[in-house]
Amino acid sequence: MGLKQSQNVTAHPPRASVLAVDAGNSKTDVALIGPDGAVLGTARGGGFQPPVVGAEAAVASLAPLVARAARAAGFDGPPSTEHVSACLANVDLPAEEEQVTPLLAAQGWGASVTVANDTFALLRAGVADDGEPTGVAVVCGAGINCAGLGHGGRTARFPAIGRISGDWGGGSDLSLEAMWWAARAEDGRGAPTALARALPEHFGLATMYELIEGLHLGRIAPARRHELTPLLFAVAGSGDEIACAIVARLAEEVVTMATVALSRLELLGEQTPVVLGGGVLAARHPLLDDRVRELLGERAPKAEPRVVTAPPVLGAALLGLDRMGAPATAYAALRAHYARG
Repeated sequence: MGLKQSQNVTAHPPRASVLAVDAGNSKTDVALIGPDGAVLGTARGGGFQPPVVGAEAAVASLAPLVARAARAAGFDGPPSTEHVSACLANVDLPAEEEQVTPLLAAQGWGASVTVANDTFALLRAGVADDGEPTGVAVVCGAGINCAGLGHGGRTARFPAIGRISGDWGGGSDLSLEAMWWAARAEDGRGAPTALARALPEHFGLATMYELIEGLHLGRIAPARRHELTPLLFAVAGSGDEIACAIVARLAEEVVTMATVALSRLELLGEQTPVVLGGGVLAARHPLLDDRVRELLGERAPKAEPRVVTAPPVLGAALLGLDRMGAPATAYAALRAHYARG
C-alpha cells in the first residue's frame, strides 16, 4: 500500500506558470501563480539580507518558503514552473543581480529566472497591465529607494546603499534622526522638542539618557528602534517643530528621487504614475503625504501619485505574467485576489 498523501497534496497538482518572490529587509513573500492568474499557494518568512549572510545563504533561505508554498498549492515536492520572477531587497546593483540570478536558477524552481530590485515590484504593481509600462516608484520602508521604467524599456535606478550612495530616508534613518534631535534637546545642544520626552516614555523610561544607555548596553534590542518611527509622526502631528522638519526632509527626499528619475526617463512632460509604497509611505501620514503631493505638483505637475498598499509580491507576479505573455483575464484574476487581502 502506498503512502497516504496529505490532504493538501494531490497526485496531479494544478500547473504553476510563475513562482513570484518578493524579498524585503524584514519579510519575504512567495507565491505560485497559475497560467490563469490564480494564486495557487503562498508563504511568508523573514528578510532577505545577502550583505549580512552572503548571497548563497540568502538564496538558500528561500527554499523552505518555496516548499511551503508548493505544499499549499498541492505539489508533492519542489515546484517546477515556467518562470521565476524574483524582486529582492539588498540586490541594488546590476552586479548583484548577476550574482544572484544563477544561484536562483540552480534551485531548479523554474525554466527561466529574472531578478530585479524589489522597488520594481512596487512599480509594476502600481502601473497598468495594458500597453507599455512606464512610471516611477519610490519605496520607503526600512530604507528608501527609487526605480523607473521609461519608453522602450529604459530604466532609471539608484544604488540605494545608504549614506555612501547619497541616500537618506526610511524608517531606520528616521528613528536615528529622531534620537539625534531628542538627545541634543535633553542635554542642551539642540532646540527643545517633544521627542525628548516621547521617545523614552515609549520604553517606560524617564529620560533620553536612560534610552541611550539602554540601547548602547543592549538592554533594549537595537531592532526596537523601528518602533520610534510612528512616534516621530505622532509628535509631528502635534505640531512639534523639530519633528515636522524631519518629516519635511523625508518628503523632500522622496520627491527629489522621483523627479530625477522622471527627468532621466524624459517623462516629466507626460502623464506618468509615481507609485509610492513601503511601510512609511503606505501609512499615508497626513503631513508626509500632503507634502509629497504638494512638492510633486510643483516640480512634476503631470505626475500622478499613487499609493500602493497591496503586497509587493503582486508586482513580482505581474512581472512574471508579463514574461509569459499572459491574457488580460489572468492579470484581472491576480489583482482581484490581492485586492481581497
